[in-house]
Amino acid sequence: MASHSLLFLISCILLLITQTISHSNINKFLECLPNHSKSLIPISQAIYHRNDASFSYVLQSYIRNERFNKSTTPKPLAIIAALDESHVQATIICTKAHGLNLRIRSGGHDYEGLSYVSPESFILLDMFNLRDIKIDVTSETAWAEAGATLGELYYNIANLSNKLAFPAGVSPTLGLGGHISGGGYGNLMRKFGLSSDNVIDAKVVDANGKILDRESMGKDLFWAIQGGGASSFCVVLAWKLKLVRVPELVTVFNVRRTLEQGVTDILYQWQMVVPKIDPNLFIRAMPHVINGSRESNNKTIEVTFIALYLGRANQLVNLVSKSFPLLGLQFQDCIEMPWIKTILHWYGFPKDASIRVLLSRTPMTQYYGKFRSDYVQQPIPKEGLEAIWKKMITLEVMFMQFNPYGGKMSEILETKTPFPHRARNLFKIQYNAMWYEDGEEIARSYLNASKELYDTLAPYVSKNPREHFLNYRDIEIGTNKNGNTSFGFQYFKWNLPRLLVTKAKVDPDNFFRFEQSIPVVSRLV
Repeated sequence: MASHSLLFLISCILLLITQTISHSNINKFLECLPNHSKSLIPISQAIYHRNDASFSYVLQSYIRNERFNKSTTPKPLAIIAALDESHVQATIICTKAHGLNLRIRSGGHDYEGLSYVSPESFILLDMFNLRDIKIDVTSETAWAEAGATLGELYYNIANLSNKLAFPAGVSPTLGLGGHISGGGYGNLMRKFGLSSDNVIDAKVVDANGKILDRESMGKDLFWAIQGGGASSFCVVLAWKLKLVRVPELVTVFNVRRTLEQGVTDILYQWQMVVPKIDPNLFIRAMPHVINGSRESNNKTIEVTFIALYLGRANQLVNLVSKSFPLLGLQFQDCIEMPWIKTILHWYGFPKDASIRVLLSRTPMTQYYGKFRSDYVQQPIPKEGLEAIWKKMITLEVMFMQFNPYGGKMSEILETKTPFPHRARNLFKIQYNAMWYEDGEEIARSYLNASKELYDTLAPYVSKNPREHFLNYRDIEIGTNKNGNTSFGFQYFKWNLPRLLVTKAKVDPDNFFRFEQSIPVVSRLV
């Protein structure tokens, strides 16, 4: 008992020392900020202390995964919601000078909460106020600040042109800073590539607080932030983006097929067809569990096939009838609309919704979630699909998204950007475990279900390495503790050595660090 009491006393003393040091550091940090901010807007207007009435509101406003919104979740010592570029510079300089950790948040859709949670004493640099967007229709380009959302970008494009778009995700509340720097994909990728493939220039702040553009940052850093995760290297202030041309009217469909309707055969054919089909067509397949017939009272599998086609409905029906006949697509399944309206359709907004809903920064739902990813390079055999269906029905709670590759994705070299998942892949899988009730037991059941389904797919996905998508952060594949880089190989494959060299060059002190940041290592893997 005496030893237990002594250990408890020691732990209390260590905690008190840590808190005292943190308190001292935060005061010095706050005193430092005005000395390095050269703005007409006082940086004091961007600071939220823990004891401020609005601190919790600002912190929670951009937490998208409720798993990381608990009373026990580590909180920042302060939030700097930058109102000016110099506020970003000052935050970096002062955080580094006083030995604090920095976390950088643009939209908050970080699946593991790494952009706003840290086990170290940390400052949260929140970019949501830096959201200016300038569209140049003549040059078909845009400058967009990192705190802007996809919805805001899409809205601004549509207000000026119905023939321009940008290839990115369909969730309008995604922040541009993280989405683009991690690759950024959406239903235009088979035609135009990833968001990061359409970056022309960028403005960043480096580990020394200097503002750099493409020319001054050098080719290695510019390469690294196009899919390598900018938060390992710098803070992105803004992206210059190449916009893409789309028809005035495009076509969507959303059809559902069950096991009883032969969906195993349909999905098997989908695997064969969609990587080779016209790049103007993107068909996502989403397997999920539903209730079967009332008579049987059993569960069954339904796959939703949701598509975007850069053309008219009659062309689409002819194309699908010839190339993907098992789907049984009918003309009445198709809806023609302007491209901007397809964002609303894919995200599930009502048909009569105004495009102004894209300006809302609040997601339609709050959730608890665990997400994983995989890449498929050989068609999953029918018996494999049947094994997957069996596991899904047993688990009940899991659903997946299969996102087709091919087209432009097969034309871009694996080394052109850090994003390596290109020609060899048929499609990408996202595993989704989402729930809406708090509690450790329910969370554990969903996390276990996620792992079970992930393990079930192991024989059918990429190997050596088992590849993963950076924007679908998965802490289970490893961290950089003790200089480990194995998780980086799964995200970046043979692009990892160049990322390591770039990290050592631009951030040798490892200032920009978090659990899955590119580490500084003494030798390359």
